[in-house]
Amino acid sequence: MKLAIFSHGKESGPNGNKIKILRRVAEENGFETITLDYTKCNNATERVILLEEYIQEKGIDSLLLVGSSMGGYVSTVLSNNYNLIGLFLLCPALYMTNKEYTIKNYHPICENIEIIHGWNDEIVPFANSIKFGEQTKAVVNLVDDDHRLKKSYSFIEKRFDYFLKNVNSRKQ
Repeated sequence: MKLAIFSHGKESGPNGNKIKILRRVAEENGFETITLDYTKCNNATERVILLEEYIQEKGIDSLLLVGSSMGGYVSTVLSNNYNLIGLFLLCPALYMTNKEYTIKNYHPICENIEIIHGWNDEIVPFANSIKFGEQTKAVVNLVDDDHRLKKSYSFIEKRFDYFLKNVNSRKQ
């Protein structure tokens, strides 16, 4: 079973527009999908714990993590501990100075990494995604959009489909 786990942002929820788009594309590419609901978590650390408990409970072999903003941070932190088939991030809250983002060193056990970030992101500097992309050799897409990426839904959909087709074509 190939599973894609989606982690939403701090002020979003498990059924946001980006998640709906990504979930549909993942299912069209043969992935089972789950979106964890982090709305009752008080901080990023609680989200990391919730996702780790879910992964350990399920014992998943072919795992893809997808995260937006704080969910991107959560997914990236967990990518340090699990051999993923893919990591797909939207404006990930990496290298943030806020105290709740306690982990600043990222060493994903994953070769397939892609990021989409808005040039005009007012919450997470796009330079953080460039830094992470340079460190991991990830594909980094910068788009003319802000943190919510509302103008980029079509681009996100196309890039995610391409990303998944690439993941599916590689031998695991």
